[in-house]
Amino acid sequence: MELRVRIMHAVVADDGMSTAEYAIGTIAAAAFGAVLYGVVTGDSIVNALTKIIDRALNTAV
Repeated sequence: MELRVRIMHAVVADDGMSTAEYAIGTIAAAAFGAVLYGVVTGDSIVNALTKIIDRALNTAV
């Protein structure tokens, strides 16, 4: 019976999992940030944002 309880505790216990989850989450966030930075600083995005801002500033109201 004691062996069964120890095995169940080993299967259910998640000690140390939060550290691994935080590490994977941090790596994923950094990778997403790098991809987003690459997309936003690309020429097409910069040109599109410039056109939108220019059109908004030159709109006759």
